[in-house]
Amino acid sequence: MAGQSGLRRFVETLEESIIAFIFAVMVLVTFSQVVARYVFNAGAVWALELTTFAFAWLVLIGVSYGIRRSAHIGVDAFVRLFPNPVQRFFGLVTVGAGLLYAGIILTGAFEYVGKLYKIGIGAVDLPIPRWIPYSVLVLSMVLMILRLLEAGWQILRGERRNLLADEARDTIREILGREEGPTGPERDR
Repeated sequence: MAGQSGLRRFVETLEESIIAFIFAVMVLVTFSQVVARYVFNAGAVWALELTTFAFAWLVLIGVSYGIRRSAHIGVDAFVRLFPNPVQRFFGLVTVGAGLLYAGIILTGAFEYVGKLYKIGIGAVDLPIPRWIPYSVLVLSMVLMILRLLEAGWQILRGERRNLLADEARDTIREILGREEGPTGPERDR
């Protein structure tokens, strides 16, 4: 069990570090291009492509992070009308649908990235093969599947009811200036 939590912490730290690094790269490249264009009347041709790839990485890896933190928003007014066991059932259905989606995308992404690797097409402005930035499709779907399996297990064990954030509760806490109380999946216990 200790190894499992160590692996979990490693994946969480890796996920957060990748997101922070990508965000920092995006900010630095964008800022440097603004300065280069307006101060020196110059700029790097590759900056837009790098920022575009970085944004795609940020969004796609952020999906699994959002699942872990229960940060995704959704309309759950209907589901909240039911008792907790029924809400958990709907949560498991949502997890199943997410796993199906991620599995389909993972299969296609693996095939697509494999073809890009075989063909050897390069990026338009960056001096790298195109399969490298597109590999985020595979990585993000693997992370998403891991997070969905983890969330499904938490729902089965009664530690959480669904995958969604509770915007109303979070907004009330923010307005009242209260930070106490659990957030994320812990709040559904």
